[in-house]
Amino acid sequence: MPTSIPAEDLETLLDFLKRTRGFDFTGYKRATLERRITKRLQSVGCNDFAEYLDYLEVHPEEFGQLFNTVLINVTSFFRDGSAWEYIASSVVPRLIDGANRGAPVRVWSAGCATGEEAYTLAMVFAEALGVEAFAERVKIYATDVDEEALAKARAASYDEHEVAEVPPPLLEKYFDVVSNQYVFQKELRRQIIFGRHDLIQDAPISRVDLLVCRNTLMYFNAETQAKILQRFQFALNDDGVLFLGRAETLMTHTSMFAPLDLRRRISIKIPTPGATTRDRLLTLVQQGNGDGAYDPARRLREVALDGVTSAQLVVDMGGALVLANEKARIMFGLSRNDIGQPLQDLKISYRPVELRSAIDQVYAERRPVITRAVESSSLSGEMRWLDVHVIPLSDGIGGELLGASVSFNDVTITKRLQMELESANQALETAYEELQSTNEELETTNEELQSSVEELETTNEELQSTNEELETMNEELQSTNEELHAMNDDMRLRGDELNQVNSFLECILTSIQGAVIVLDTDLNILVWNHAAEDLWGLREQEVRGKHFMGLDVGLPTEKLKQPLKLCLKGDRARIELRLDAVNRRGRAIGVRLSACPLLSRSRSIHGVVLLMEPEGAAATNGAKRPIKKASRKAAD
Repeated sequence: MPTSIPAEDLETLLDFLKRTRGFDFTGYKRATLERRITKRLQSVGCNDFAEYLDYLEVHPEEFGQLFNTVLINVTSFFRDGSAWEYIASSVVPRLIDGANRGAPVRVWSAGCATGEEAYTLAMVFAEALGVEAFAERVKIYATDVDEEALAKARAASYDEHEVAEVPPPLLEKYFDVVSNQYVFQKELRRQIIFGRHDLIQDAPISRVDLLVCRNTLMYFNAETQAKILQRFQFALNDDGVLFLGRAETLMTHTSMFAPLDLRRRISIKIPTPGATTRDRLLTLVQQGNGDGAYDPARRLREVALDGVTSAQLVVDMGGALVLANEKARIMFGLSRNDIGQPLQDLKISYRPVELRSAIDQVYAERRPVITRAVESSSLSGEMRWLDVHVIPLSDGIGGELLGASVSFNDVTITKRLQMELESANQALETAYEELQSTNEELETTNEELQSSVEELETTNEELQSTNEELETMNEELQSTNEELHAMNDDMRLRGDELNQVNSFLECILTSIQGAVIVLDTDLNILVWNHAAEDLWGLREQEVRGKHFMGLDVGLPTEKLKQPLKLCLKGDRARIELRLDAVNRRGRAIGVRLSACPLLSRSRSIHGVVLLMEPEGAAATNGAKRPIKKASRKAAD
């Protein structure tokens, strides 16, 4: 069984999941992914990675099990109680009594798992506002990539163990007990919207006052964490609050957020320059007439576009090339037949610069992306430099993205002047070699100091990463421990039931006055009750599993060979006969013996049941049986 996954095999799996299922795990920490995927390999019994890929293709249901293993859903109500006390006492009143008193409050719970965190937010705001004001003012958006976890969150039903951390007054006030389950009240549930959202790929929810994302970022690598935090900053209103988990910090992103309470991981957004201008532009768009009618003077627009001095392309949301002006067609050798073709099928998509990734970034961040001084060869072979501007195009009515505009600005002259200036500077630097030597020594000293600072920062990042890994492993252990508890409870219940059945069977065998012996189809002894021990002087431990015909007791077993065969064949339903025997005390006795097949519910024979009673005991109980007649039947 593999203990680790080779790096190339892991990347192959991640690419396979992205292509076939739309799940992009490339931003997750490799150590965590390797550990969780190895667990699935061991669970399904695959010997190597190639075998597991084949298993995924043959068993599509395994994708769900794999995603449940990778996406660890460990959460609870009021997790880290001191942090929630700070939210309730300091953050929520600030949001409620802000500058826009009485305005709606928008809350986003990112990575909500099974919903406990979203319902905790609902209770905190309902306690601060009252139920009616909460229903009027607060809207909570709860998102996650795990559809199975979202289904449980939407049901809003939890067992006694899951609501253990809810304070009893709140539990009684906001939950209804239905069939031993605690169900969150429907009136407050309507203010919570659950939906699938991928923090890496999907656009963030906007105009948020409070963003809660706890113990989710620690599963991503540093680069992906930075991208997600940029989206969080975009999502939050000015002075919006970000609430992270205890294993997550913002030490490398101090330009975006300032701590309100560093120990509890609660921060406030630092507004970015130009945010006010953006808000004004959004307001102007929302106030437009918005009739959305298409201008019939399409040809006029095309001519106007051809008159633009820079090369320009327009791509729609489907990735097709919609427009290319005359300058672009000449510069990149495009024809009118290329209009309407997928951009990825055209050379312009990757030459002179990779456009698809830039367009995807524009769609995700809804802001222009500029790539400067890109080298490009003209059709005549002359080298030139271009500034590439990719700008999102949105609907003037609702802000819906329609596509992207790509402009190529020729900066060849500027670049050449810059190169000439650099050449002149190099000549000047040669004239001042001695001065440069001194500057280099100073720079060396500065670099050493910078290196020391970077080493300290690296050490700090490593410590942070180690802390996040430990927290991840702790949650994995917590999840595994809960599974073991459930298995132990089930095994304990089954053990109790088995003990009850054994005790009941023991009572029956003890209550029967006669000697009861049960044989299997090979005539090996399965059951030997206390009466048989008393009659023949052998304990059950001495005879269990031994062949009945080989017992050294006072019973003439040879005379039972033919009757037992008849029972095993099913020829006789019941055989009764009398035998002369010697009991454990050496006294000669007469034994009345009854043999019948051991039948299952399906009437198949699994052995023989023998009942033996000494004649003296039978006489005491007043039992009368046709002994001689039974002997004749046996002889027959």
